[in-house]
Amino acid sequence: MNTAHAASAAPPRESLVDALRGFALLGILVVNIASFSSTYYGAGVPDPMALSWVERCASFVRTFVFETKFYLLFSFLFGYSFNLQMQSAQREGRRFVPRMGRRLLALWVLGLLHAVLLYHGDILTTYAVIGTVLLMVRRRGDVFLMRSAIGLVLATSLLWAGVGYLLSFAGVPMDLRGAYAEAATALAAYRATPATVIVQHVRELTQIWWITGLVQAPTALAMFFVGFIAGRRGVLAHAEAHRALLHRLLFWGLALGVPGAALYAWPSVRVENSIRELYGLSATLLTAPLLSAAYASALVLWMLGPRGHALEAWLAPAGRMALSNYLLQSAVCAWLFLAYGLRWIGTMGPLAATGIAFAIFGCQLVLSRWWMRRFAYGPVEWLLRAFTNLEWPPMRRPGERERER
Repeated sequence: MNTAHAASAAPPRESLVDALRGFALLGILVVNIASFSSTYYGAGVPDPMALSWVERCASFVRTFVFETKFYLLFSFLFGYSFNLQMQSAQREGRRFVPRMGRRLLALWVLGLLHAVLLYHGDILTTYAVIGTVLLMVRRRGDVFLMRSAIGLVLATSLLWAGVGYLLSFAGVPMDLRGAYAEAATALAAYRATPATVIVQHVRELTQIWWITGLVQAPTALAMFFVGFIAGRRGVLAHAEAHRALLHRLLFWGLALGVPGAALYAWPSVRVENSIRELYGLSATLLTAPLLSAAYASALVLWMLGPRGHALEAWLAPAGRMALSNYLLQSAVCAWLFLAYGLRWIGTMGPLAATGIAFAIFGCQLVLSRWWMRRFAYGPVEWLLRAFTNLEWPPMRRPGERERER
């Protein structure tokens, strides 16, 4: 197939997908900055900088609204775009499996560098690994994929409910002194030198693999499957025709997702019961996909309205260069909070950290809009596309509207 002809025959880029991806970047940053700003995040003991009722409220809002929801939305969009990648390869006459294999390999390498140098909570390596699963089952039917997605969510939720149930009988007291000592050690390492930052990242990577493998990976894969189904059916490409579905997702997502989010967020206010935290984790793992669907549905319905186009116009450029923005977020946070720069870690509570996250994202919206008016791809997307297709794509934006995916 002639590549130039295929590019000219490509359908317009789905702006709603880009806008949702841009929206997901905000939620991911709000959650990730909590790890950058405090070594007590996730330690199971109170953060000394978050003891006032204002800071506790900020922590509750962050946990209730953002945690466990936005990486699922990002995962859904990965699955949706996976289908678009398949269509693009078919139009251009390229073999899809080698192309996607190279793309996943590049994501894994980027993720490994990201985890070691900038942020140990990287998601790219996980996406690269579980992306191979989607690659293997891409020809299976929608019923199989949806049943697999539901099974993964149910199994993960039940697993952590079971762990909480067993621990409630074991009566093992939490090692508070050890948790505080661990947080203090990490704080010293992150404030010392760039070398100690890297050593601490590697150390923490060896300790949190079970969180990735038993929490994020199965639920992200479930959303890969759901997003792939939605991509097959062109749900976002023909969003107007799916208004009824979007309204149902909004209603049931809020009705079932909000209680689960509340059960998960409440222990963040009173950090003294690890069993309650595990039950809350189980609840959010079960209901967060529904709440994520409600978020996405509400945003799409808003953008379909007469006043939503301006929001879409601001979010879409950030979503088009989502990988560059994701890595840039970590680079900025590493400079602000770690020994690479200002060493702000441990000096502020959740309220200030969340405010900084919104400020960073606001700057990214402006920067992304400026960049995408001049260039066809974000800088990291350009490198990823070059390795994926084994050719250098044009960086400058052509005169006509960019149609490549």
